[in-house]
Amino acid sequence: MKSADGGNLQELLDEQVVYYRAIAAEYERHALPFPGGAELSAALDAFRPTGSVLELACGPGRWTTQLLQHATDVTALDASPEMLAIASTRVGEDERVRFVSADLFRWQPDRRYDVVFFGFWLSHVPAERFASFWSLVADCLKPEGRVFFVDDGYRTADELIEGEQSATIQRQLMDGTAYRIVKVPHQPPNLERQLERIGWRIKIHSTSGPFYWGAGNRA
Repeated sequence: MKSADGGNLQELLDEQVVYYRAIAAEYERHALPFPGGAELSAALDAFRPTGSVLELACGPGRWTTQLLQHATDVTALDASPEMLAIASTRVGEDERVRFVSADLFRWQPDRRYDVVFFGFWLSHVPAERFASFWSLVADCLKPEGRVFFVDDGYRTADELIEGEQSATIQRQLMDGTAYRIVKVPHQPPNLERQLERIGWRIKIHSTSGPFYWGAGNRA
């Protein structure tokens, strides 16, 4: 399958997984130096992700611990075993958490949830997989289930190896090793309309810095 950028989409997505496996140990040292993170946490607490929660692309578990302040149980999924190991250490001995190692673009749910959450993941979903990803989210939710996500649209000039119009960027580890990944610079108003067109009622809010969060359910 070819991407809109002319490359092989699956190869790009596979490279993105390799990148997140490689960066796991230093991931949090690459945090964006902008305000707004506290606003995202406050918005998630106000949303109150109660009941059974599915966390997609849980990474090192930074959001998992916050979800556990509200949830009855959490299923946390990631394609990187290295990220899951860090997340498991961060969460500690909590029987309410189930960690699952799986590629999100190939995984299918084995149950439905009250809430689906994903932090800084949606921008890594290519346009070609946007509708199918949201179809997966729908398949994961109970009839009255809710969605909450946080993300950013930040990309540096150095990352834009295929130009500003391309969703393919290049990111480096601290040792200089470079990988191609997907980074779609969603704009909240446009993203809200895009979701509405495929049957979602989600309100998206901008925060300080390049961050935004969205909350809602099926229309």
